[in-house]
Amino acid sequence: MVTYHTFDWAWLTLAFPAMGVMFALAGSLMAGSLDRGDRSAAAVVRARMRRLLPPVWLFGLAVVIAMLMTGWRPDENGGSKAAAWARMALWVVPVGEPPYADTDWAWQIVAPLWYIRAYLLFVILSPLLLRAFRRAPWPAVASFLLLAAVAQSELLPLPGRVAEPFTDLATFGACWLLGFAHRDGLVRRLPTARVATAALTLMVMGGAFALTHRTEEGYDLGAIPLGQALWSFGFVLLLLRLGPTGDRWVRRYRPVHATVVLLNSRAVTVYLWHEVALVLGVLLIDQMWRVPALENTLPLGATWFLYLLVWPLIALAVVMAGWCEDRAARRPVRLWPGPGP
Repeated sequence: MVTYHTFDWAWLTLAFPAMGVMFALAGSLMAGSLDRGDRSAAAVVRARMRRLLPPVWLFGLAVVIAMLMTGWRPDENGGSKAAAWARMALWVVPVGEPPYADTDWAWQIVAPLWYIRAYLLFVILSPLLLRAFRRAPWPAVASFLLLAAVAQSELLPLPGRVAEPFTDLATFGACWLLGFAHRDGLVRRLPTARVATAALTLMVMGGAFALTHRTEEGYDLGAIPLGQALWSFGFVLLLLRLGPTGDRWVRRYRPVHATVVLLNSRAVTVYLWHEVALVLGVLLIDQMWRVPALENTLPLGATWFLYLLVWPLIALAVVMAGWCEDRAARRPVRLWPGPGP
């Protein structure tokens, strides 16, 4: 994610479709929560929202204050002032794109909120989706792949504010349901040869579609819904069928285990704030150019230097804002989560 947004390497979306993997894992965890039986489905959805939204609110508060300090106002683009300010509610419950300043840095910082929006909508819909999946597992999965084709074709005349979340749900719905299948053990019970054949066929179809439908971003799957849906589904299917069944291999190596624990505990913080770190990294490098000693000794124009600079800034965000995830999850607050002894 950080590497992709720093270098803008489109091929990374093919090498490792991280969004599809994240949605599949989230779907599996959501199905597990709904299956526990100690709470109603509504209570499970509320609990998920309670864990997700406070870190988003903290992030939104910082971003909105920064935009207001630069002179931005929600109603600066015209239209009804009341309606413009009412849309600020999308910073509280981000089921749509919230208003933001018409600047490059604001767009860059707000852009990752699409994942928060999609995740929140999947959580809200999961009780219904899980019921439909349990009745007809693979037809339910296939229906989302068909919806991805509809989203790609733009046959439905949907307004922009509806089309964007619809496209996100259609693109990654099959991966979310694949998480349900993983939770139910359906993937592991499928013959390996059949899984490999189906997964590779879908990946070839998705890759071929992407190569023949190049956008302004090149072959970036993020801008090609059907290619993303097919490639991600095939990749995740292979990963869930052929990947390790437990985490013993992670626990063997303490540095790897510590990193996994940290990222699991601060996933929302890292995701939300990494673009802020990139913007601040660029600003810091701009200031370094003004110091002759730094200009002559450091590779300030190299993207990899920005990449190295971003990680300490992300670590700073983890320390300064990560506590909100602990509070939202009702865990003891830790500045830097790590594995137990």
